[in-house]
Amino acid sequence: MHAATTADLVFTGGPVHTVDPVRPYATSVAVSGGRITAVGHDEVRDLIGPATEVVDLRGRLLVPGFQDAHVHPVGAGVEMGQCDLSGATGPDAYAALIRAYADAHPDRPWITGGGWSMESFPAGTPDRHLLDTLVPDRPVYLVNRDHHGAWTNTRALELAGLDRRTPDPADGRIEREADGTPGGMLQEGAMRLVADHVPPVTPDEQLAGLLRAQAVLHGYGITAWQDALLGEHASTSDATPAYRRAATEGLLTARVRGALWWDRAKGLAQLPELLHKREESTLGGLNTHTIKIMQDGIAENGTAAMLAPYLDACGCATGNSGLSFLEPAELAETVSALDAAGFQVHFHALGDRAVREALDAVEAAIAANGRRDNRHHLAHLQVIDPADVPRFRALGATANIQALWAAHEPQLDELTIPFLGPGRAARQYPFADLVHSGATLAAGSDWPVSSPDPIAALHTAVNRHQPGSGRPVFLPGQRIPLTAALTAYTAGSAHVNHLDDTGTIAPGKLADLAVLDRDLFARPAEEIARTRVLQTFVGGHRVHHAFDA
Repeated sequence: MHAATTADLVFTGGPVHTVDPVRPYATSVAVSGGRITAVGHDEVRDLIGPATEVVDLRGRLLVPGFQDAHVHPVGAGVEMGQCDLSGATGPDAYAALIRAYADAHPDRPWITGGGWSMESFPAGTPDRHLLDTLVPDRPVYLVNRDHHGAWTNTRALELAGLDRRTPDPADGRIEREADGTPGGMLQEGAMRLVADHVPPVTPDEQLAGLLRAQAVLHGYGITAWQDALLGEHASTSDATPAYRRAATEGLLTARVRGALWWDRAKGLAQLPELLHKREESTLGGLNTHTIKIMQDGIAENGTAAMLAPYLDACGCATGNSGLSFLEPAELAETVSALDAAGFQVHFHALGDRAVREALDAVEAAIAANGRRDNRHHLAHLQVIDPADVPRFRALGATANIQALWAAHEPQLDELTIPFLGPGRAARQYPFADLVHSGATLAAGSDWPVSSPDPIAALHTAVNRHQPGSGRPVFLPGQRIPLTAALTAYTAGSAHVNHLDDTGTIAPGKLADLAVLDRDLFARPAEEIARTRVLQTFVGGHRVHHAFDA
């Protein structure tokens, strides 16, 4: 065979799950020049020449590379190098890690990091006194696993000037002791009262965090992602310079869509600045044609925006229905302007009121501008009113799910379900309803809020329980088939990332691929979580290879 007709790379000995409805199953794939040139069976082997690299799958599964549609990799990578509490649970374990980190870093002016879980403390709110015993001489600022709250010590509160006279900001809450003294826990917008005093992460630390995170994500078979927050927020420094540096220095091996942060305090006056940032920050493998709007908070601390009030511990309605960070009229005007400027809008919408307000804003943008190809999407979607489920398909809005959250675990069972009431609790994470309605699903992790492992997410979406939890199935009627879950994590996320030449295995597509150690479709659903990623390819280049693959 002539060299001109041979492939650079051939995968053979399948199976291959293509996520392509035209040809869903194959056993061999050829790649040349970074793109897929043939998909089929034994005939593809005719493209093997003397210089062709052959990957013998030996019955292991080839799938499109996973794409995370909502993730914070730079922050996750930076936190891995700080006081990282994400691998522990409980006050004693946290205390040991915090003390050890403080002792190992005596020259750090602040102790920063995070990853603690809300269920480890009564009502999800730790206080300053434990931190005071561990680090009495330096300020401490530790964000929780959800990144919607921060745990601080007395020294940090004093440096920020917070006392019993400090009012709560409109978009947040200071948890207080009986006399009104700040207790050390800051919710939502109150985080910035202390965060503004935290020394910023250096550019070198950010780049190191990005590269550390990129390696982790490639190890999970992830070839592309949407960074859900590029900008200054709470204690998070803008990661855009790190991406720009990685892209220009040839260090960015993933394909990245960056969502520029919408500062709700600046309104439409910030649009020219964001347009400029979009132009200067779209280069190499980085595209910043997306805006992130956080419309509400989270259910665990009562800030997710709900159509009806939360309940109290006795089951009675309270006066709290959560927070809408932008008033509906302002949100509709904002989204219409962003849509007209060619931006995709990435909404944080967790409660049913926030979901409705975001969908209303997309509808307003269509009325103002006509239907465009901006591919707006709503992330998290913990509670959706049944009347709003069919609107995703009707409006062309993608449902961006975080499947790992759709399972019984302490934070859901203890801090959320009792305060939603049985009606709303039975409508959480309605993945099957969305699939049956014809909505497009994308999928993401929200790492470091939860694990970036797509396999664990697939397991949870299909089984509605987390691997090895031993807890009962959560709302079994909302389980979705493996094909639907895998499509969300590949083609669906590729759709919201505007990466139309990825997400499926078909001739002409970019060779963004992952090799798994088993055929997910040939084994019981209960075994999905046992799967490992052996190899990951971006544009036909290997970016991850397990040592025993």
